[in-house]
Amino acid sequence: MLKAPLDASKARILLSNDDGIHAPGLEVLEKIARTLSDDVWVVAPETEQSGASHSLTLHRPLRMRQITDRRFAVDGTPTDCVLLAINHILKDRKPDLVLSGVNHGSNLGEDVTYSGTIAAAMEATLLGVPAIAMSQHLDPAVPALWQTALHWGPEVVRKAVSVAWPRNVLMNVNFPSVEPGLANGIHVVRHGQRKVGDDLTERVDPRGRAYFWIGTLRGEADTLPDTDIGVVLDKGIAITPLFLDLTHTPTLDTLRTVFA
Repeated sequence: MLKAPLDASKARILLSNDDGIHAPGLEVLEKIARTLSDDVWVVAPETEQSGASHSLTLHRPLRMRQITDRRFAVDGTPTDCVLLAINHILKDRKPDLVLSGVNHGSNLGEDVTYSGTIAAAMEATLLGVPAIAMSQHLDPAVPALWQTALHWGPEVVRKAVSVAWPRNVLMNVNFPSVEPGLANGIHVVRHGQRKVGDDLTERVDPRGRAYFWIGTLRGEADTLPDTDIGVVLDKGIAITPLFLDLTHTPTLDTLRTVFA
């Protein structure tokens, strides 16, 4: 549980992501973190791990490369990175806060179940460290507007850590694809849902065998305005607290009456 308030200026902050150690979003996240604290550490994957979800590397050894005193790359998943950072690199003094991202693309609705960005924050949360995942929504017609996350990120973090969080809660933040001054405020909203169904493209290789690309398109026509999806599509910044206890209590109570 996060003890309120967390003084970010005195905090040890760990950064990770799923886009890899050289990702532009990680550079943005470092700039955000350094406006908050001087004690910033980076442990990120060597290569992109988008869609890795909360996976661990179990069937081969992990390699870790130290780049500078406080910067490391790991040839594994975002979960591997946070696990190694907290339990090995920073074992003598664990971080006070973990920031994950800034992801190249939003993590809205059902995306959170696939996202390596969310998974890094999940792992930190399970290890007892408060965590915030950050993602930058993309508009295919324009380059990624990283300056929006850079401008609003410090305020989002400071306000989020100014209150207590229950155990097993992490924060999911999504920035809209608009210039910083056009963002429609910060909104605390629930997790949304979109129409099920990915954009599948079937093609044929030179040997005549079919193969598939899984796309990123999802139906958003029926999106509700009071959700993370609705807020970001309306040019707002969405903050959603996610809870890692997946037990559905009403069904639990019903089943207990059946199996009593």
